[in-house]
Amino acid sequence: MTTPTISGVQLAGSTNLPLLICGPSLGTSATALWSSVAELLADDFHVVGWDLPGHGVTKDVPSEPFDMAGLTAGVLAFVDGVLGDRGQPGGSFAYAGDSVGGAVGLQLLIDHPDRVHAATLACTGARLGDEPMWRERAELVATSGTPVMVEPSARRWFAPGFIDARPDAAAGLLHALQHTDRFGYAAVCGALATFDVRHRLGEISTPVVAVAGAYDVAAPVAGMAELAHGVADGRLLVLEEVAHQAPVEAPQETAAAIRSVAGTAEVSSTVAERRAAGIKVRREVLGDAHVDRATAAATDLTREFQAFITDYAWGAIWTRPGLDRRSRSMITLTALIARGHDEELEMHLRAARTNGLGVEEIKELILQTAIYCGVPDANTAFRIAQRTLEDEKDDH
Repeated sequence: MTTPTISGVQLAGSTNLPLLICGPSLGTSATALWSSVAELLADDFHVVGWDLPGHGVTKDVPSEPFDMAGLTAGVLAFVDGVLGDRGQPGGSFAYAGDSVGGAVGLQLLIDHPDRVHAATLACTGARLGDEPMWRERAELVATSGTPVMVEPSARRWFAPGFIDARPDAAAGLLHALQHTDRFGYAAVCGALATFDVRHRLGEISTPVVAVAGAYDVAAPVAGMAELAHGVADGRLLVLEEVAHQAPVEAPQETAAAIRSVAGTAEVSSTVAERRAAGIKVRREVLGDAHVDRATAAATDLTREFQAFITDYAWGAIWTRPGLDRRSRSMITLTALIARGHDEELEMHLRAARTNGLGVEEIKELILQTAIYCGVPDANTAFRIAQRTLEDEKDDH
């Protein structure tokens, strides 16, 4: 088996930030798949994407077949070049990958456990499909070209309604598929045909967030749960309106998942630093519109209190690295329900969704509070959650 030569592209951020490597799904490019997420992470990471053979900027397609271990070795050689340019030869990095990009992430975690310090693996699995399916698809595409995959991929890749709601985003991925080299696509199918690391998940100790799409038929939630529970330090995040392309279908949730496992926030030491960090996090969690409204509504009476909240709550607490934002949202919701702070609860339900909590997780959280906070409090919380989550659907 050969080792392909992999090329890539800088997507966002500067080289003085921690390195995040992003891997694409079959038939796409790193630029088409990860640009929206990279933009959201530009202040936190130096985001670099790599492309599969015959995809995107990787024009070379080996004449000999390669397996997942060989593809992973090629990706690591590319990353080592990036690290060398950063003056960090042999250093570690955070990793995020979708579909086959996620499979490469798993292989990296197994073959090179000291190189990846945190991984976000989306819409993937320790085994994807079966060998006959991949062999049949490889033959079809090698013979007929990648345009033959556009229609079936459009059905599998996106949750219902996504193409109508965001035609440009869907078209970008399908355009990348149509222009992928057919032999490169077929070669990756060959690598996926023999990929199966289910028996090796227990070897992985690196923190992993497994991001699953509720509508994903190519990488079902059950397989993602097997991945999350099979590694030593894994967590499953199910995105309810996502199929197989989470970075494009749900960029904010995907970015939040990456931050939750690979965040490098440090506690700010000065008031000015803390306040600046607080403003940034407050906007990311609550949204620009909310923060702008709160700022505009400040009066001489309340202005110092708004500054205090930004400094103390958002700058001193929400920026601490000890808990991810999902965990902080869960704690906050529980406390608000327990104390009956209904107005704040609606705001933080929206924030929890931004931080990656699914509707099912919110339901379970409120059910838990019924036991430890009281049934009347949970009843009120369910009423507020019903209204808030319905409004969220209307907004979309």
